[in-house]
Amino acid sequence: MVSIASPLDELTLDFTVETRVAASIDDTFSALLEELGPDNVGMGNAPMPMVLEAHPGGRWYRDLGDGNGHCWGMVQAIRRPALLEISGPLMMSFAVSSNVQYRLKTDGDDTVISFRHTALGLFPDGYRENLTAGWTAIGERVQKRATSRR
Repeated sequence: MVSIASPLDELTLDFTVETRVAASIDDTFSALLEELGPDNVGMGNAPMPMVLEAHPGGRWYRDLGDGNGHCWGMVQAIRRPALLEISGPLMMSFAVSSNVQYRLKTDGDDTVISFRHTALGLFPDGYRENLTAGWTAIGERVQKRATSRR
């Protein structure tokens, strides 16, 4: 039997990951905002501070100064401390539209972060793999930051 992939498979991304954090939901949400904002890092852990205006319609962008930068997205929804949702091109400078969701819930003394990134666009070869590694690294840094507050 021959399996034929849908042409949409080449145009879509659907990545999910769950991270358990040994910290309160409030500490975890604060750590998330810090990691996505001023303490953000790029490839090779190079500092890449971002601005995250944590309110509905707020921008998430990299400010390079002198009116230069890169708009990654807009806060579509925020319900502290349980949800942060961002829509936009993110770090991709090609034809793409993304939705990123961080959903947090308490599980005993821990917090569980359910992360999902869905996108539709013209992805260059190998790009999806780099995205998933980057999102996983952010989750690990949030986990470390939030647990260090205990």
